[in-house]
Amino acid sequence: MRVPLSWLREYVDLPATETGRDVQAKLISVGLEVETVEQLGDGLKGPLVVGKVLTIEELEGFKKPIRFCTVDVGQANGTGEPQEIVCGARNFAVGDKVVVVLPGAVLPGDFAIAARKTYGKTSHGMICSGDELGMGDDGSHGIIVLPPEHEVGTDAIELLQLVDEVLDIAVTPDRGYALSIRGVARETATAYGLALRDPALLDVPQPNAFGYPVQVADPMGCDRFTARTVTGLDPEARSPLWLTRRLQKAGMRPISLAVDITNYVMLELGQPLHAYDRSRVQGPIGVRRAEQGEKLVTLDGVTRTLDAQDLVITDDRGPIGLAGVMGGANTEIDDTENTTTEVVVEAAHFDALSISRTARRHKLASEASKRFERGVDPQAASAAAQRTVDLLVLLAGGTADAGVTEVIAPSAPHTITIPADHPDKVAGVDYGRETVVRRLQEVGCDVYGQDELIVTVPSWRPDLTDPNDLAEEVIRLEGYENLPSTLPKPPAGRGLTDRQRLHRRVGRALAGAGYVEAPNYPFVGEHVFDQFGLAADDPNRKVVKLVNPLSDEEPALRTTLLPGLLGALRRNDGRGSHDLALFETGLVFHPREELKIAVRLPVDRRPTDEEIASLTEALPVQPRHAAVVLTGAREQAGWWGKGRPSDWADAVESARSLAREAGTELIVRKGQYGPWHPGRCAELAVVVEGVEQVIGYAGELHPGVLKTLGLPTRTSAMELDLDVLESASAGVPKGPKISTFPVATQDVALVVDVAVPQTDVEGALREGAGELLESIRLFDVYENAAQLGEGKKSLAYALRFRAADRTLTVDEASAARDAAVALAAERTGAVLRG
Repeated sequence: MRVPLSWLREYVDLPATETGRDVQAKLISVGLEVETVEQLGDGLKGPLVVGKVLTIEELEGFKKPIRFCTVDVGQANGTGEPQEIVCGARNFAVGDKVVVVLPGAVLPGDFAIAARKTYGKTSHGMICSGDELGMGDDGSHGIIVLPPEHEVGTDAIELLQLVDEVLDIAVTPDRGYALSIRGVARETATAYGLALRDPALLDVPQPNAFGYPVQVADPMGCDRFTARTVTGLDPEARSPLWLTRRLQKAGMRPISLAVDITNYVMLELGQPLHAYDRSRVQGPIGVRRAEQGEKLVTLDGVTRTLDAQDLVITDDRGPIGLAGVMGGANTEIDDTENTTTEVVVEAAHFDALSISRTARRHKLASEASKRFERGVDPQAASAAAQRTVDLLVLLAGGTADAGVTEVIAPSAPHTITIPADHPDKVAGVDYGRETVVRRLQEVGCDVYGQDELIVTVPSWRPDLTDPNDLAEEVIRLEGYENLPSTLPKPPAGRGLTDRQRLHRRVGRALAGAGYVEAPNYPFVGEHVFDQFGLAADDPNRKVVKLVNPLSDEEPALRTTLLPGLLGALRRNDGRGSHDLALFETGLVFHPREELKIAVRLPVDRRPTDEEIASLTEALPVQPRHAAVVLTGAREQAGWWGKGRPSDWADAVESARSLAREAGTELIVRKGQYGPWHPGRCAELAVVVEGVEQVIGYAGELHPGVLKTLGLPTRTSAMELDLDVLESASAGVPKGPKISTFPVATQDVALVVDVAVPQTDVEGALREGAGELLESIRLFDVYENAAQLGEGKKSLAYALRFRAADRTLTVDEASAARDAAVALAAERTGAVLRG
């Protein structure tokens, strides 16, 4: 919300010495986010005056049209003689009043004006456009042509209000009232302790039976609808300068007088309005839900297919507007042929949630929807309609129709009962009853009672719903900066949980292995499960859907980390980074079998264990997962030698490294699941309390999945459940005991069938070698049908033996090796090569 300081001063008598920076500091102290203060006209220096074009000579022989003009600027040039000016614009004619900057002036951007020779003529100044004066968008991008009533030689700096300060406020979703000058003025008056001149305090006539007919079929979606009619409008009337300048300073583009007035009142009072060309409305105005599939052409020229949940404004023909969002093209004010002489003004109050969903559904954010979805003062509708009528009568020469239509659904003011000392308990500060009552009254509340206060919330604050909201209002107005700072005293003996420690070790291990952490949003679209090739009954297809998602394309919480990681990999690969290794650790979400409603926990005491357990039972199951994705080179080539591309084995090794951090034995075997290549996928499992559990998969992704997702070929991935991995561990890994006795190394090469997994052979060797085996490493895989036979492969292992209390003899090491080979032969059919 852009708030010109000159406009703000109309409703609050600020000290004359107060600058925009001073007001910014005050508003920030009461909780408004004033991001910047724009200095309009900074560095602007006159003479800048109104001039009248006397003659125009077209200069020939140049690449673009050039005009040599004489302009009457009165005595502003010191001589009274016409000013000779060269200009390239063509949107003005002889007799027009224009804005002229004379030599010696300085325009915004430190642009000094001086007489100069150009196009064979000497130009003594410049005829100005709005852009050159920093006036903002007026839709024309040409020379400013002023109304004819302005006198030649008038100071244009004051006339056009070029010097001002504009506060740019970031309005949070709970502060809809701050999207108006009225709301910001109220906060300013409170911050300074000054009186507010409320622009909504107008004399409004009572509703009667003579107004334009209105029928509201959905009082839940529209609880208030005011309609006023103004006739006899001058179709040639234009918005005065003061009106257009205020709109421009507030960031809006002037369009036509009737539209400008509705926009002006919306900025002033916060109430969105709409003006219909009465001659184009057929029959009574109605408010109802749309029929599924109905069509409406909105003011932006787009034909929209309506949803049954959309709230629409109708006449006898059907929809003429998307309620609270945008009007329809079939009843718009004609600003091209200037034929509109009668208008019907709509000032309504619509359901915030309905408008928010409609705007998001149609991807149509407007100034009106932005206000309605944050909450609009329903009591301001009549005053806003009256203000609009008054301005149409004043500026367009219209006549206010005697009829006043108001359709109002019965409602009662919202009241809250709050202990007088509740803000004291929340803030830990002794404010006292008088301060609490005074601050609530400054907000606009009616307050009654002594120890128990009965507070009636003002109509413009729909965000105040419970005692804690009222406590927040007291605290913010008293100043957050005045709250005492006290450090909590943690009890001794508490630190990170085992789960947190494992999470940190996992992150350090992956980062140390060359992976880069890439956190992603936890949202997915269900179409990604089709792209991954998941079975129809796969548990990962059961998702928790959000009621109000950030994106309609990703309305669910993730059940796997891979969609976000693969999306990050795709973006980085598309931007030139082809050698990538990314990881993420985070929560995934699975719905519970039985849905429960979450309880609202108290804030005045610590929740009980039962309350916390009840809340937890209402939440989705949220295990912590870890995942990696790789593509491109795993080891870079250089002067040191050849590089190595990443492959499925790197994904499997990342899982092994996590198991080592957890102190858990990881079972790796051939598997097949979802997006992984069926021949290059490893199933990952651990043993928890004697029961084997599959915790994830690792390997190369399926070529079809890679093509569908637009990923590089040979991309690999791994994902596992960290929580189950932790439950399988024996606690924090202990460092190995270092023996002072030498190691005995024995190498074996075993010939097995190609279909036999290496892990089965290694497991048999490890078990058969016994406790003397310190480590085992596969260092060679060899396949040659001529030497080994068809369908055979050779696996070569290095076995390291060591005893903790003695030096092993050759016979002891050989015996352990033979025992290992014998068990491998028994279980896998391995034959000792050679």
